[in-house]
Amino acid sequence: MRIAYVFLGAFLAIAQSAYAEVASPPVLAPLKRQAQAAELSAQFLSRYSYKPVPLDDALSARIMDGFIKSLDPDRMLFLQADIDGFMSDRSEIDDAIERKDLKIPFAIFKAYQQRVVDRMNYARNLLKQGFDFSVQEEYSLLRDKAPWPQSEAESNELWRKRVKSDWLRLKLGNQNDAAIRETLDKRYENTLERVYKFKSDDVFQSFMDAYATSIDPHTDYFGTAASADFNVSMKLSLFGIGAVLQERDDYTTIRELVPGGPAQLSGKLSVGDRITGVGQGKDGAIKDVVGTRLDEVVQMIRGKKGSVVRLDILPADAGADATHRVISLVRDKISLDKQAARKTVLSVKAGDATRKVGIITLPVFYEDFEAKRKGDEDYKSASRDVAKLLDELKEEKVDSVLIDLRNNGGGSLDEAIDLTGLFIGNGPVVQQRGSDGKVEVRSSDLAAPVWTGPVGVLINRGSASASEIFAAAIQDYGRGVIVGEPSFGKGTVQTVVDLDRIVRNSKPEFGELKVTIAQFFRVNGGTTQLHGVTPDISLPGLFDPASFGETSYDNALPWAQIKPAKYTAVDTVTTLLPTLQSRHDARVESDPDFQRLLQDIADLKVQREKGVISLNEAERRKEAAAREKRFKDRAEAGDGENLGDDGLEAGERSLSADIAIENARKNAKDVLLDEAAAILADEADLQQGVLKAATKQTGKTDGK
Repeated sequence: MRIAYVFLGAFLAIAQSAYAEVASPPVLAPLKRQAQAAELSAQFLSRYSYKPVPLDDALSARIMDGFIKSLDPDRMLFLQADIDGFMSDRSEIDDAIERKDLKIPFAIFKAYQQRVVDRMNYARNLLKQGFDFSVQEEYSLLRDKAPWPQSEAESNELWRKRVKSDWLRLKLGNQNDAAIRETLDKRYENTLERVYKFKSDDVFQSFMDAYATSIDPHTDYFGTAASADFNVSMKLSLFGIGAVLQERDDYTTIRELVPGGPAQLSGKLSVGDRITGVGQGKDGAIKDVVGTRLDEVVQMIRGKKGSVVRLDILPADAGADATHRVISLVRDKISLDKQAARKTVLSVKAGDATRKVGIITLPVFYEDFEAKRKGDEDYKSASRDVAKLLDELKEEKVDSVLIDLRNNGGGSLDEAIDLTGLFIGNGPVVQQRGSDGKVEVRSSDLAAPVWTGPVGVLINRGSASASEIFAAAIQDYGRGVIVGEPSFGKGTVQTVVDLDRIVRNSKPEFGELKVTIAQFFRVNGGTTQLHGVTPDISLPGLFDPASFGETSYDNALPWAQIKPAKYTAVDTVTTLLPTLQSRHDARVESDPDFQRLLQDIADLKVQREKGVISLNEAERRKEAAAREKRFKDRAEAGDGENLGDDGLEAGERSLSADIAIENARKNAKDVLLDEAAAILADEADLQQGVLKAATKQTGKTDGK
């Protein structure tokens, strides 16, 4: 995560008058423990990575470039003179880390802070005047490879167009000039105020992100806060009150109540309520948290199971002077069920029959490592949850099962292996080659598969790592049909190293490293590295392969191949693929929803390749009218509602409006899922036909 976009909210110390100049942000300095963590990380990364990279002048240059890019990805903030100044230290980072000296990244960050202040002040001052939208000019959306502005005047011209573009979007969204000024002033003020909330750990985290990803794209550094969040994402649980929080206009606001959590069960909290203070225990003093960073408030609310947290609440929609109330909640274990495996059943017409397709959506390959290590029989894991869902689907007598792994970025390697075992039983799943060149075959030890019927896997460009291991194994065994677009192409294995444990530190100070230690290979000997998993039946996708996926990284490992493992393919789908493809082609050609999706993707590609948008109002209204007509036609056809661009960003609408839009998107027709389910219904139909033919042939043979 790039720190330029991490935090939202207001900083109360800033002058209240509109467009006011503000003082320079506080100067942040590196801490001793950060310098120690950087030096310790360097020792480990230069020795134990899959492809060790020495910390030298060449790596220093890559770290510098990565750090600058994380701060100014669109080259809208720094001037060329700033970059020239930074470059004098481009080859010095290695020596500085070895000396435990982090002055270089902190000096760069100081310059970044000041540039944000300068640019936001300029942007807010532009709002005092209007813009002429009748002139013909364009604003570039793709500036990641553009030159940095050579002068302040050139930077001013870039930002004039940026503000004009923001204004025009809101104008096209039917806001009047007064509302536009208010919205944009608040937006730029929020951006400005972030630089006053950054802390030393934020700078260090961003710098270490640049260092780690300079080794390879999937090596990461986790500071203590990031480490805690990573552990939560793998456990799918934490101890707290069960509320999803959002920062809105100075306040930590309740966005959602987790069913069954202390907050929901208490009946004392509602969506939209604002937390203005937090106290620990039954009698602890309540600390004011208005204007406090969201991550800090979250840490105050989380705590040990059974402990008490007290919240000072300003009710939803109440004025700032309204009566507050203080409530007490007992923290408990909260399960993050939104990221857990879930199922649905679709009835789909296939041939002359209607087939029931069970769909299991798996957002991540989660596993509670700690609970498993302690011997907890009920520890949380993706494969265990999917096994239960498969049993339920068998009870519902589904004809086929589709595993939806779209946007599943991976997780536990063991879980990918165990999940594969649910469909193949006992056998090799993946091969793993370490830095010493030795190859280990990792196998499922499940005696028999849980599901023996027709199966398919739905993937997209966001399906990576563990998702690719599972999909590749299903494909290599011929066990099921792979549907979607080529996957991410991540063919490497990482492990998490606790730096504090290495030096036997009694308290968490140094953080953790997620280090690439191996490359994985398919059982057929190939690898998903760079190439990803190629679907048996392709579906269109919205991702841009040039900017998203393993091929977008300039330091990604190359594709490779090793000897195949010894495995026996069941090959239940190869002979069916031509018929599945022809049925798919015929179906989507006459499916208006699918054809509209293809048109949307084509339009997106054109805009992406164009890279600029017009700042002429008449042209933009003409484009908007065409989109509006398309939305209207779809609405009349029953394909969702109009979710056109209102020009607003997250948090700028009312909370109820944001939730309504989110729900509308969730409930929108999933054209790709519907088509994947239709393919699985066809698979079940064809396999049933093959089975009947085989049974009939066997009967004839037995009768002779």
